[in-house]
Order: sequence, then C-alpha cells, then structure tokens
Amino acid sequence: MNLQFYLEKLHASDVFKEFMKQNKGAYLCSGFFTMDKEGKDNKRHLDFFVPALKKIFSFKLENSVDVIPIELAIEKIPEKLSLDHDFDFEEIQKLIEEEMKKQGMKNKIQKIILSLQSFDGKTFLVGTVFVSMLGLLKVKIDLEDNKPKIVEFEKKSFFDMVKRGK
Repeated sequence: MNLQFYLEKLHASDVFKEFMKQNKGAYLCSGFFTMDKEGKDNKRHLDFFVPALKKIFSFKLENSVDVIPIELAIEKIPEKLSLDHDFDFEEIQKLIEEEMKKQGMKNKIQKIILSLQSFDGKTFLVGTVFVSMLGLLKVKIDLEDNKPKIVEFEKKSFFDMVKRGK
C-alpha cells in the first residue's frame, strides 16, 4: 500500500468530509504508521491541524475511518505537509533492508514505526526500526522528488538504552 491509497480512503470517508466542513482551515501536518512483521499491530494515522482551535485531530485508518482528538499542548504550529509526496510502505522497508546490508547487518526487521513530518519545508519519514537480537535503528528518509532516500541511519541496541536510563 502507498500513502496516496490512505489519503484517498480518508478523503472518501463521510467522517473526514464532515470534519473538513466544520474545520475549513484544517491541514495535514503529520502521519504515523507501523508495520509489524511478526504480528498484526499495523497502524495508519493521518493527523490534521486546525489553526482556529490550535488542536490536532488524528484520523485512524486501520479498518474504518475514525477521528481522535489529540490532547497535546502545542507550542509550535506544525508545518503543513504537501500532498504531492507518495511512497510505498514495501519500498520503504526494502530501502531500510538495503541499507542494513550495506552496513553489514544480518538482523531481521521485526517492526517499523514511521512518522511523516515536515522540517523547514522538506518532507521526511522519521523512523524507529526494531530488529532481531534486541537491535534498534534510527532512520530519517527524505521524500523530496518522490524518490525516497535515507539521509540518517544509526544502529543502536536495547542495552544502549538501558545504560542511558541508569
């Protein structure tokens, strides 16, 4: 599946149409996606900021379309995400796996958590990837020019996190 599929699903829903009718200035500000390779914990959320209310509303797209108000204290107004970008979730996984091979990693991906965000007018997927043997990867994928490319890739382990916690 790709991002455009979920945007089309959202825009076709009565829940979203009613939301946009009531919140004319709302715009896409982020997305949250999980790909669970070992279970069924796959999630797809697209978040919209309503400037008049200074609130974010998340649209859950797993089965039906549900809207969930997000209770966050917003300090900085989120950037508007361009709808011109598209990516395929399988392509993103392959991109991560290719980078893992380049780095000499033989681990298997267990779960990918991605956040669609805009920084300084550029669109990125920022992710955490859980891999076998208690490994973690931090990735940042540039989505400009509709050709996703990894711009940051950092290996970590669960034990690194435990050491910092102490």
